[in-house]
Amino acid sequence: MENHQQPSLRAVLSHSGNRSAASAVMGMAGGSAVAAMVGTGRPGGESGATTLRDRHYYLRDVRLEEGFEYDGETVIGTRTALYTLEIKDGKIAALLAANAGLADGLPRYGAHGQLLLPAMRDMHIHLDKTFYGGPWQAPRPRQGKTIMDMIAREQKLLPTLLPVAQQRAEGLIALLQSKGSTVARGHCNIDPISGLKALEHVQRALENHRGDFSCEIVAFPQHGLLHSGVEGLLREAMTMGAAYVGGLDPTNVDGTMEKSLDAMFQIALDAGKGVDIHLHETSPAGVAAINYMVDTVEKNAALKGKVTISHAFALSTLSPQALSELATRFAAQGIAIASTVPIGSFVMPLPQLSEKGVFVMTGTDSVIDHWSPFGSGDMLEKANLYAQLYDGSDEFHLSRALSIATGGVLPLDDSGKRAWPKAGDEAGFTLVPASCSAEAVARMPARTATFQQGRMVYGSVGQA
Repeated sequence: MENHQQPSLRAVLSHSGNRSAASAVMGMAGGSAVAAMVGTGRPGGESGATTLRDRHYYLRDVRLEEGFEYDGETVIGTRTALYTLEIKDGKIAALLAANAGLADGLPRYGAHGQLLLPAMRDMHIHLDKTFYGGPWQAPRPRQGKTIMDMIAREQKLLPTLLPVAQQRAEGLIALLQSKGSTVARGHCNIDPISGLKALEHVQRALENHRGDFSCEIVAFPQHGLLHSGVEGLLREAMTMGAAYVGGLDPTNVDGTMEKSLDAMFQIALDAGKGVDIHLHETSPAGVAAINYMVDTVEKNAALKGKVTISHAFALSTLSPQALSELATRFAAQGIAIASTVPIGSFVMPLPQLSEKGVFVMTGTDSVIDHWSPFGSGDMLEKANLYAQLYDGSDEFHLSRALSIATGGVLPLDDSGKRAWPKAGDEAGFTLVPASCSAEAVARMPARTATFQQGRMVYGSVGQA
């Protein structure tokens, strides 16, 4: 066997603007920081060696995107260079050239040429009822089961899930952090069996992660707002800190679309909160519900910019003209769509919505529960799926697909100018062994470290 001596890491990293050098670093590093690690732990709550607790420090040898490379007008690559970030009090205080002089006395850590990506955002997840962290349990067959059958199944499961809800929620938070996510929107059951207990469990879990994970809570009537008679509980949840009131399939579950939606919106208006509804209906009833919601927002200025429709599968049934008209109304009223980028017999028109100015988010939904066993908690995986579904296999479109995972934050704008990071930005980011964001979306490398407000909340970096 031939033994070819590899170049030293320092020699490879000295070529700070060289894309091939970046790839060489990634191959050598094998997806991990390479020396003198400072760690925060792994999913599931195990602690690593030492926690990076400094509020003011340097992070050296960070790879940032600088612009696109072109063949004529076609983007064929991404230029990068190494920088030093000065992190202070949760912000990026300065971006310095890799060879810039550094102030004495500040701690120094090294990213070893890894790529900096914006922190991920999981904007649709159920933290309160999960099999994750427990023994393997596949969902029972769903063939032939209606949503009411699934609700009945859940009613039997909840008494066994509530006692471990906080522990498992914290396990999911650790999983999300390990995938680069530090921001989430969590849908929390409000139902006759759980009462407000699920909300309380999730709030305690989030309190234990205050400062390293941020989550908006949706008070979610999983068993139907009207069907389960939880309007009073939803109102109480609003006073307990829930940021959104939810809803569920107003025709299929509650049996009366207008009355169900009116009750949901009235709770939101009375509490001064937002709305995030699960709408799975693909029949004409789903389209009718969407139109009714848009009409309601147009009549109530207080709801503008505060309504999200999750799933919204009925949009996949619309003609191009009807979709365009509805998307224009969404954009005008700030109505967002939260989609898991589903694979199935229909394809959601997410690019068409974005082109009209509609804010499109993504999320895990379920990691594993009685609905599905397939969630990974990885928003980079969602970006990868988005690119595959919508023909985004080239450098430019792969880099744009990252947007759905980061809440619209991209390192480069469409013209190739750096949009992130900038001095003054919050220090929320993740490090990956990739040469550029297009490669990260296509290959989905493991996250090496995740930072929230300058604090390393997962992973490890090297001493520098």
